Formats: sequence, C-alpha cells, structure tokens
Amino acid sequence: MGRKRVYEVIKHLSAEELDKRIKKLEKDTRVLQRLYFIRHLYRGMSVEEAADLAGTTKATGYAWLKRWNSKGYEGLIPEFGGGRPSKLTEDEKEELKEMLKRKDSWTTKEVQDLIEDKFGVNYSSWQVRRILKSFGMKYAKPYQKDYRRPENAEETLKKLRRD
Repeated sequence: MGRKRVYEVIKHLSAEELDKRIKKLEKDTRVLQRLYFIRHLYRGMSVEEAADLAGTTKATGYAWLKRWNSKGYEGLIPEFGGGRPSKLTEDEKEELKEMLKRKDSWTTKEVQDLIEDKFGVNYSSWQVRRILKSFGMKYAKPYQKDYRRPENAEETLKKLRRD
C-alpha cells in the first residue's frame, strides 16, 4: 500500500471558531457535515479518512477541500440551481387557485384535467398534488357514503336524542 499524500489545509478559521460554528449550525446538517470534515482535516487526518468519517465519498471530500481552500466557510454552503421553471405562470396559478375555491372537493384527476383543459399544460398526478400543497390545500381520502343513509339522517338523530 502506497504512502498517503498530505494536502495542505488553509486555516481560514481558528479551531475554536470552527467548533463554535459547528455548534451553531447543528440544524443545517449539510454545512455541519462539511464542517466536521474540515475539522477532521484540521486534526491531521487524510482526505480519505475524513471523508469516510463524514459519510461521503473521497471525490466529494476533495471537492469540499477545494471549495474550503478557495472560499473558506462560504464555499461549504450548498449552491442549488433552483430547478426547472414552472409550466404555469404565477398569474395562471392564481387563476387556478380561484377556480379550485369554487368547489368544495376535487380529485387529483379532476384538477389534472382542469389544468390541461384551461391552460393546455399536462402535469402528472404527483405534480398536481405538489401544486395543491403549495396552495395550502390538503389531500385526504373521502369518507365513504352509505347508500342506505336517509337524506334527513341528522334530523332523525336529533329527534331520537331528545326522546
């Protein structure tokens, strides 16, 4: 087995400051994991060992080290691209929301068909559920209705309670 290379780690923060940030960021697990990785490097571990302890691959460890060395703490904060833009504009989403409020209950399939008919956009049922959730609407299974229940069941129940 060959000798492990030792890479220089630029100490942008003191070890104490690094520990303080780790304690402060316990809720942001992505950054926390990366800070633990850097702390392992501060303590003299190889990139491979530190990556293994941080629960990531060696290649990711080298990428984190490179970002740490070039940007410091800011380099460890994840940068997300934002994803694909929505097929519906914000105005169309508002119009859809108003249309959905006109009726008490909708099935996902009904909403999916409504979006396709009104806006010419085809969404999967999964995506329709995400849109409804973003509107603050809840997803629930409907109650089963007993076909034998009389129309005036609640009135009959009230009369029986009084007697």
